[in-house]
Amino acid sequence: MLVLSCLLVLAAVVMYFVARAQSSFPLRLGAGAALLGSVLCGIASTVYVVSAYEVGVPVTFGRVGAPMTSGMHLKAPFTDVTPFSTRPVDLNLSDKDVVEVRSSQGGVMYAELTVKWAVTPDKAGELYRLAGSEDAIQQRLVYPDSREIVRNVFARYTSEQGYASAREKINAEIGELIKERLAPRGIHITAVNLRNVKPSDALQKQIDRKIQQKEATERATEATRTAEEEAKRRKIEAEGIARANKILNDSLTDKVLTNQCIDAYREAAKQNPVYAVPCGSGNGTPVIVGGSGRN
Repeated sequence: MLVLSCLLVLAAVVMYFVARAQSSFPLRLGAGAALLGSVLCGIASTVYVVSAYEVGVPVTFGRVGAPMTSGMHLKAPFTDVTPFSTRPVDLNLSDKDVVEVRSSQGGVMYAELTVKWAVTPDKAGELYRLAGSEDAIQQRLVYPDSREIVRNVFARYTSEQGYASAREKINAEIGELIKERLAPRGIHITAVNLRNVKPSDALQKQIDRKIQQKEATERATEATRTAEEEAKRRKIEAEGIARANKILNDSLTDKVLTNQCIDAYREAAKQNPVYAVPCGSGNGTPVIVGGSGRN
């Protein structure tokens, strides 16, 4: 605007002298319009409007001034203002930017995450000195520091913790460390989301072998437990039979056995006469037990 204002002033002066020499009213009118335009451009060059969700950093001959908040501001005509958005910006570390990490065991994994960051308005001037623009802030500050912290955190955990059991803890630790690193520079980290952790092909093969070994061990343990339970069951069953036989043996005296033998012969004699040796020791005269009684 300042350069345009100067050009319009120069044009107005030239048109004025030409109009005076030629006594031309249209040229005089054009000179007046050019002068008015130069005044308006001069006024516009001293006003700057900072949009909502933005902060402006004024720079005058290389000197960085205090940040401008949202609204209208007066400035020197030769002051340049660089805007920075205060809305959160997403840094996606995935695809070609995926972070290759190593566990404490040396296993290789690939971590995908999103870092949401925003400029702290009060420190926009410092960020301008460090980077110069919003894109440069992400590429020079947020991007390299985030990748470094992700690698350092994963290096303190095992492979199994990295891709499975400790992901939430790792995510929280990464977020805290990135905040601590970037907050003093004027970058506010609003969220860190560890979206996915994928083992490398070599690590995946190791995981599969470990799972297979674990399943085989569990099957062997279950088979051993089943065999032990079956052995216990058979032992209890055998002990029960032995106790029953002992009780039965103790209860079967000679008299009882003789009576049971005679009763058995009598039941058989109901159908046909039975010729048998007397029950007991077997030393006696044979008897015939018929249907009518004992002879």
